[in-house]
Amino acid sequence: MTDSQAAPEIKWQGKYITVRQQGTWEYVSRSRGIRAAVILAIDEEGEDGPCIILVEQYRIPLGKRSLELPAGLVGDDDSPAGEPAAEAALRELEEETGYRARSMVELGDFYSSPGMVSESFWLFRAQGLVRVHDGGGVEGEDIIVHRVPVARIADYVAERRAEGMAIDVKLLIALGAGMMGV
Repeated sequence: MTDSQAAPEIKWQGKYITVRQQGTWEYVSRSRGIRAAVILAIDEEGEDGPCIILVEQYRIPLGKRSLELPAGLVGDDDSPAGEPAAEAALRELEEETGYRARSMVELGDFYSSPGMVSESFWLFRAQGLVRVHDGGGVEGEDIIVHRVPVARIADYVAERRAEGMAIDVKLLIALGAGMMGV
């Protein structure tokens, strides 16, 4: 029997993650059907031209701060029951960055590390940004908001990496062609 034919077995389950084994393959999944919404937010206003909104926060699994696109969980304990992913994206963007978006455009489903986790996330592009507060997330998140000119994104990411900051793989979306829509 191949690994793909074996039945998955739960080895450990917590509030947010589940460790599974299927044949010889071990992987992690989100518990309770939780998914993430990731937001590509471009502020079109300002002297510097279009700017991408990024967040920086300490990530315990990495033991250091990480530069990331704003994101949040859909279906966790803080989410309203049955909250649509686009509404979660609107809520998380404002909570983490202080920017309110007029709307979210869904860009598709993506998988963060398919060889290790089954987690997927919805990617949204925020439209019509307005700054309504400083951001920073909820208590204990300690989020720092960065507004980076799109024309400088590659240099900015390289500079943060050189300083020893972790760079979330989802920032490749910002470095790739076409996704930002600017």
